[in-house]
Amino acid sequence: MSSIAGIEIPDSKLATEATELVRDVTDDLIYDHSRRVFLFGSLRGQDLKYEPELLYVGALFHDLGLTAGYRDSVQRFEIDGADAAADFLRTHGIADDQARLVWTAIALHTTPEIPQHLAPEIALVTAGVEADVLGLGLDAIPASTRAEVVAAHPRPDFKNRILRAFTEGIEHRPATTFGNVKADVLDRFVPGFQRTNFVDVILDSEWPE
Repeated sequence: MSSIAGIEIPDSKLATEATELVRDVTDDLIYDHSRRVFLFGSLRGQDLKYEPELLYVGALFHDLGLTAGYRDSVQRFEIDGADAAADFLRTHGIADDQARLVWTAIALHTTPEIPQHLAPEIALVTAGVEADVLGLGLDAIPASTRAEVVAAHPRPDFKNRILRAFTEGIEHRPATTFGNVKADVLDRFVPGFQRTNFVDVILDSEWPE
């Protein structure tokens, strides 16, 4: 079993096939980001008891809904990735409750605060995403350790490239950004985008009072 920054990378048949699948359908941007999510999530969770294999699959699949083969739906991209991960796990004989755990981890990874109150695998997928995309919690990871992670999975021009990937993955389904952080992406990069306003939804509802 190989390791990066002191974190062992799962090398079971399940993990290997998950890696091969994601490597085949994503580019370096999403693949390297997803591996960093696993590593940063694991580094943030060293005091927690969790199943590394489930965290690994959750991290690898979390942005699959942004990729060309998975983004044709009109549901939230998070659900595309969650559905793909759960289907993958079930076809590999993983119990439904564990598949549902990974589904939830991916579905909630753009929903701030709630994941940290749930199972460690759920919390750590979000912690890894927040570390890699937003820089949250990096102060808890030594600079030398962060450097090892980035050396293994580089992030050239990552900020601009991941924003482009977000935009390309969701611009055809703008309604799915209602109530979620991805509305900020379309607001910045898609001309003419108009947010759905929660107050307007209430005031314009069928209720007369």
